[in-house]
Amino acid sequence: MTDLTQVKAEARKAAFARRKEAHANHRPGRAGELSSFLAGHRGVPVAGYMPIRTEIDPLPAMAEASAYGPVAVPVIEAEGKPLKFRAWEPDCPLIDGPFGAQIPASGDWITPQIVIVPLVAFDRQGGRLGYGGGFYDRTLELLRANGPVLAVGFAYAAQEADSLPLEPTDQPLDMIITEQGVLTF
Repeated sequence: MTDLTQVKAEARKAAFARRKEAHANHRPGRAGELSSFLAGHRGVPVAGYMPIRTEIDPLPAMAEASAYGPVAVPVIEAEGKPLKFRAWEPDCPLIDGPFGAQIPASGDWITPQIVIVPLVAFDRQGGRLGYGGGFYDRTLELLRANGPVLAVGFAYAAQEADSLPLEPTDQPLDMIITEQGVLTF
């Protein structure tokens, strides 16, 4: 294991512990700031995510946004490939996807202009530490090469780190939204 890989693994371990505690102690309304943000972008294609484990839940904000425009969720097609985004609505039929996240059983593919990104940790410079598969990094790089896209990290405030071990391939976030507020870069 390289030094950077080891440092990232240690940073993830610490961040998972912070996220687990924040998730256990969360209060209702944690998607309120995300809902407020999305209300200012009605009609813009949005990609959210289906929360797994102790991820902060964006579904209330996604449901609200779906009344005004297309909302999609990520679909993993294969390891090493960018994500694709399938149309999602609050009561659409779901099936199990890779890594335990549910995905729509069918639907149109959507190219989002706003991507709500789950994460393990973030810093105040727009750095993001994910699960280590590189799916969002590849996806954001591809989307940004084809037009404007806003990458919005959604996390508990407790997931903030002073600094993160980042690589040149790590795509920065444009903003972070937590249950406590919004950070822009």
